[in-house]
Amino acid sequence: MIDRVFTLAGKAARFLPALIVSLVALATESAAARPELGVWYNDTGEGAVEVYICEENANRLCGRIVWLKQPLNDQGVAKHDRYNPDPANQARPICGLPILWGLALKSDGTFDDGQIYDPKTGKTYNSALQLAETDKLTVTGYLGIKMLGKSFTWTRAPADLPRCAGAPPPPKA
Repeated sequence: MIDRVFTLAGKAARFLPALIVSLVALATESAAARPELGVWYNDTGEGAVEVYICEENANRLCGRIVWLKQPLNDQGVAKHDRYNPDPANQARPICGLPILWGLALKSDGTFDDGQIYDPKTGKTYNSALQLAETDKLTVTGYLGIKMLGKSFTWTRAPADLPRCAGAPPPPKA
């Protein structure tokens, strides 16, 4: 009887890797189909943010600036992260700047528990996002209590929106 249990366990162990690979592929496929992914104009229309699956954690969303209506400052120089509280980061270009990270999928289909960085002020806030319509994304920044936060509506950008100089290429699907 014990020999039979070990034989069955050995057979099951051979199928386990295939099962794990199948489950990972299924999870990756469903994550790739997320409607929140893509490029979105911010609420002012002055910039666009690419929302993508975080490279370091496939269960979370991240975002970076990939387009600016006016990428240069008054002196004709590319805009930089001049309001960042860390002087070492103030020379970072705005184009390509990561501004969203760590947004986790919740059971209700929204994303929360992330962070959003505002390069206009150099401040970082807790963040949540929710698809409001096919081409509308509600992005909320808050400190502690989401109900006291501020929400903005981002609009999906066209697929052929040119990326600003310095923006990384789109993530691989």
